[in-house]
Amino acid sequence: MPEGRTTGIVHLVGAGPGDPGLLTVRGRELLARCDAIAADALANPAIVAAARRENPAVEVHDVGKRGGSGESASQTAINELLVSLAREGKRVVLLK
Repeated sequence: MPEGRTTGIVHLVGAGPGDPGLLTVRGRELLARCDAIAADALANPAIVAAARRENPAVEVHDVGKRGGSGESASQTAINELLVSLAREGKRVVLLK
């Protein structure tokens, strides 16, 4: 658990497949300070790469959902991951 924190939080940041330059200021701040990113298939990989450059210690979890794909994470599994990370006291960004 990160030092001094007993309760984590999950933030939903909508990024879509678009230009990383259009990400909100608040979204960038959250990505720079979070302990973990759960990245959906819709999120532009450049946004995750930029977050890793700014925050090298961040954990990145691929939770991409693709319709009909057996490799996709179920919504239940994604929810369980988010809850588990938050219970560890982590600040989590679900990047969609």
